[in-house]
Amino acid sequence: MIMKKKFAALGISAILAAVTLAGCGSSKNEASNSPSASAPAATESASAPASETASADNAVKLTGDFEIQYFVGGYGDKWWKKVIADFQAANPDLKVKESGGPKINDQMKPRWIGGNPPDFVYIDGAGLNDRQMVEDGQLEDLTEWLKDAKNIDGDLITDILAQPAQQFDGKVYNIPLVLNSWGVFWNKALFKEKGWTEPTDFQSFLDVSDKIKAGGITPFIHTGKYPYYINGSILYPAIVSANNNDFSILQDMAANKVEAYESPAVLAALNKIVALRDKGFIDKASIQINHTDSQMLFLQNKDAFIPNGLWLPNEMSKDIPEGFDFGFIPSVTQEAGGKVVANTSTATVAIAKNGKNKEAAKAFLQFIFSKAQASQWAELSGAPSNIKGDISSSNAPNFVKDAAKYLTDPNTVVIPTITYNADVDKAMMDATDALTISKITPEEWVKRVTDVVKKVQ
Repeated sequence: MIMKKKFAALGISAILAAVTLAGCGSSKNEASNSPSASAPAATESASAPASETASADNAVKLTGDFEIQYFVGGYGDKWWKKVIADFQAANPDLKVKESGGPKINDQMKPRWIGGNPPDFVYIDGAGLNDRQMVEDGQLEDLTEWLKDAKNIDGDLITDILAQPAQQFDGKVYNIPLVLNSWGVFWNKALFKEKGWTEPTDFQSFLDVSDKIKAGGITPFIHTGKYPYYINGSILYPAIVSANNNDFSILQDMAANKVEAYESPAVLAALNKIVALRDKGFIDKASIQINHTDSQMLFLQNKDAFIPNGLWLPNEMSKDIPEGFDFGFIPSVTQEAGGKVVANTSTATVAIAKNGKNKEAAKAFLQFIFSKAQASQWAELSGAPSNIKGDISSSNAPNFVKDAAKYLTDPNTVVIPTITYNADVDKAMMDATDALTISKITPEEWVKRVTDVVKKVQ
């Protein structure tokens, strides 16, 4: 996953018990997340009669052309292929066209600019930004429709969303479909073989890292070319933990409030990165490598821990050694007994304002926001969907089920979607890289970043 995932800071009380879209999916700055155990049931639900998928009153027969644009990143395209095929089967008189791929956003840009976009769009990957699309008048206003919209199961869509739709000036234009969490991965099989204890907090993370280092393996590697990985998985959760589990400090940072960056919580979090650095736990190769290189070293057990998003296993599926068993926790920076902090992100779906078949597009929204499709998403993409539900008995990967448990646990602090000013975001990433290699101190990190914050205010 190379794209930059939106830092989700929208609170979630009961989150996704259904994992469905995974993989390097929702990252915006880099080149950037399955059916259920009961596949038959999922198929049955997914293949509901066309009349059910067309409208809430079961009276509309869908016809004409209907085009769907979807980006293919770390989450892959298996789910999209399956759900589109199911929707087509349920609506035989509709001519569904798929426009998908890793470069689809760039390929379709001229059509969006020219006012001839596809009817439905999955907003993920480089080249698409939901806020910009709203400001450019490219997306349909779904505010009134969503208030009463039901999925094909008869559930209000707003009732089953783990994270609610973001509002732009009080209006809704896109709906979160995928729910990702940043966090720290390790190889459970390696830990079992070596007798290492899996971390539950910062002290246990340091303790086991001492043993890992003594055993000749580097404890921690990150993606130095894309520092938002370490910021999203380590720094931001650490800031929230140090701020009494209150993520509003991140929202204040995103609002360019200098005092938020100068908070003691920020320094406390930065000093945890310094602790990893000074103990020699950070692989020196980290600073110069990209996401796939760091992930390969992790998969080869050259490094024991890696900060990443839930799309990692799906993105690296062709390179995972036999017997490798992913362990995952959203945060390791909390104190003993402290709450886990999940820094989440979402990828959304929307209808084009200039789309030619909005009726089919709305029916497709009702179709994909079903519990069966959420379960399929979890299994086929290796990540949770934004639809509430229990996936414990599904065929989703164990690490996805583990993530879902954290995200649905009322004791987990779930950070909603937070987007930082682009210049400030880059300043934070560059400063964190410099901190990891002892070029600056935590205080200098704050100075560097606040200088930029003051410029963009």
